[in-house]
Amino acid sequence: MEKPLYPSPYMRITQGYGIGSHRDSYAIDDAGSDSGIDYITAPFTGTIRKIYTTDANEVWLESNEPVEYPDGTIDYMTVLFAHDNDVSNLYVGKVIKRGERFYEEGTKGNASGNHCHMECGRGRFTGSGWVQNSAGYWSILNKKKPEECFFIDDSIHVLNNYGYQFKKIEKPIVPPEEDEKEDQVIPPEVPDKEKPEEDDKKPTPDNKKLIFTCKKDDIYAIRLKQGQKLYLE
Repeated sequence: MEKPLYPSPYMRITQGYGIGSHRDSYAIDDAGSDSGIDYITAPFTGTIRKIYTTDANEVWLESNEPVEYPDGTIDYMTVLFAHDNDVSNLYVGKVIKRGERFYEEGTKGNASGNHCHMECGRGRFTGSGWVQNSAGYWSILNKKKPEECFFIDDSIHVLNNYGYQFKKIEKPIVPPEEDEKEDQVIPPEVPDKEKPEEDDKKPTPDNKKLIFTCKKDDIYAIRLKQGQKLYLE
């Protein structure tokens, strides 16, 4: 079961919830590492349920399965992202894996300076995905505080947590691009007819040829052509 990870590798919250344009909501703004445009990653494996390009390119991502909240609650989660300048690569129904880069900071809509507006909602996407609150702003349904939804680990660089305390996962969550390696193949044992003669089994220093130096214990693969011989010391 997945634990939702904070969606920005650089936590620099510039506006908290309950104030200004975030009144009567648990929305936060994260401006990343600097004033430039940083990427946003999926906090869990989910599916895009709605894209609203008329305002701030809002995107709703719903978890494909129930996730574990920091307080131990098990339920679905929906997260709203806003202000990406270009979401033409996204579409409703697209599946995003946890840790995958899929969104960016931006200034689309009513925004000053590059950042990403984020809101969390407990449960699955329903209805229009949001409701106009008492302050006149549109806010995600079933809103929850971000620190009640997201975990952090050592991959998250906390520059400003705005005083919010996020629960830490001790073991880092490896992003898909690092975790999904190509299949490793163990070369098959050389058939008897291909094995070297007895005199070749114990090569002398004069007939050794260094082809590879192993730096650490691991599984390695090598492509051989028919008839080629491989000698290991």
